[in-house]
Amino acid sequence: MTLYLGVTLVAAAVVLFILQPVVNGIHASLERADDEMTETEARKRVALLALRDVEYDFLAGKLDERDYHSLKNELTAEALAALEDDEASKAGGDINETLEAEIIKLREGFSDGVTCPSCLYTNDKGSLFCSACGLALAETVAG
Repeated sequence: MTLYLGVTLVAAAVVLFILQPVVNGIHASLERADDEMTETEARKRVALLALRDVEYDFLAGKLDERDYHSLKNELTAEALAALEDDEASKAGGDINETLEAEIIKLREGFSDGVTCPSCLYTNDKGSLFCSACGLALAETVAG
């Protein structure tokens, strides 16, 4: 009888322990924290760490030269791909679209007379001088 009571108490304790976050209203965030690595950052880190380990193994004599060069080439390609993906994700997606948007912005600025021909800073409309370098914008539009 006491055995059944003990098993029941242990089972109840386990169930309460499992349900505690639900009862207290604790939930996992669906948003990514700023200090949390993205998938591309994790791939980059793993590739670079693996490349470092291959270097150490070769210097310690654990790898022969043929295997070392094979692994180094493979891991270097993975690291470069991860770095390119990381740069593309930091640029906000497609690099070509970002560049095209910047070119359109500069062209509009030149036609409106607010982009400085000296430093390419886009000033506010109606500006007489460049906010970055101080060049007179009115003279460049008139001239």
